[in-house]
Amino acid sequence: MSAEVVDSNPYSRLMALKRMGIVDNYQRIRDLTVIIVGVGGVGSVSAEMLTRCGIGKLILFDYDKVELANMNRLFFTPDQAGMTKTEAATMTLRKINPDVEFEHYCYDITTSKNFEHFMNRISKGAKGDKGRVDLVLSCVDNFAARIAVNQACNELDQVWMESGVSEDAVNGHIQLLEPGRTACFQCVPPLIVASDIDEKTLKREGVCAASLPTTMGMVAGLLVQNTLKYLLKFGQPSYYLGYNAMTDFFPTATIRPNVDCANGHCRALQKKYADWKPYKWVSPQAAKATGPVVHEDNDWGICLDDDDEDDSATAADAASKSNEIAPKLPDPTPPAATGLKFAYEAPSTDTTGADLVEETDMSLDDLQAQLAALAS
Repeated sequence: MSAEVVDSNPYSRLMALKRMGIVDNYQRIRDLTVIIVGVGGVGSVSAEMLTRCGIGKLILFDYDKVELANMNRLFFTPDQAGMTKTEAATMTLRKINPDVEFEHYCYDITTSKNFEHFMNRISKGAKGDKGRVDLVLSCVDNFAARIAVNQACNELDQVWMESGVSEDAVNGHIQLLEPGRTACFQCVPPLIVASDIDEKTLKREGVCAASLPTTMGMVAGLLVQNTLKYLLKFGQPSYYLGYNAMTDFFPTATIRPNVDCANGHCRALQKKYADWKPYKWVSPQAAKATGPVVHEDNDWGICLDDDDEDDSATAADAASKSNEIAPKLPDPTPPAATGLKFAYEAPSTDTTGADLVEETDMSLDDLQAQLAALAS
């Protein structure tokens, strides 16, 4: 993978990510292996994007064939109708980038025999047969296949990403699942499953699920973007990112695992990763900003004082100025003019050591008689 900027280099624009400081080591992508389960509207476009990005190896799984009804989506062409999706995809992808290694399998991963082989390719399918793959992408459209991927990844402690588009084609999502650290697919089951309803009963006679190439293309783009961020260590990977096309709403969340998850492998891994915390990306600029900001050009010798000193000085100045400019209030009992006297003397406000009630030898009856005389 060359960084030479020439028109004949298919990787020159990709390697610019390294020159511009986005990715530390983009060449590493040539050593990575990704499995894609489901080569439909999302999976096929995701495979194409990763192929154009120069991924080292792709392993494709799907049991379906290309139909003319799939032509409203991206990637497949009418002349491929009747071919298996994995075969048709591999044929096209090899033409796009012959540097990428491919494996493809046309079978249902939910059967016992195929499930064992699927797990084998996860644990041993890396480029050069050097061990487990780097990431599994689930792009399937049914609950049973998602459960199979979930089970395999939980058993192997394999990080994977799940994706999907709604039946009405205007909603979608992607999700990063790290077994034992984030919720697995069984930790928070879909509402239909939690309600104990068979998803097959939802299919309506004469009505097929809608599909928009725009929505599927957007979900595929979000999925591959998240894949690159996770594998090449740049930016903040999304643990969950939704998409609502009707309002352009993109909700995000980090879903922690359910301690009562039905999957035993998930519960065991939760104990293993009990101290795990979600990854928080910090930009290189923020990471380097450990000292005070120093401006290169400072022709006027301007310097900044410490904030604490400024705060204390400001408080002292404010107190001093308030004493200087505060108006002096008049005496509440000003002296009377010459020759005049007050009809009533207000009692002193100083109560320390002074009695406010004058003692008298008069009896209570005499005092009441005196009060009655004043009232008359």
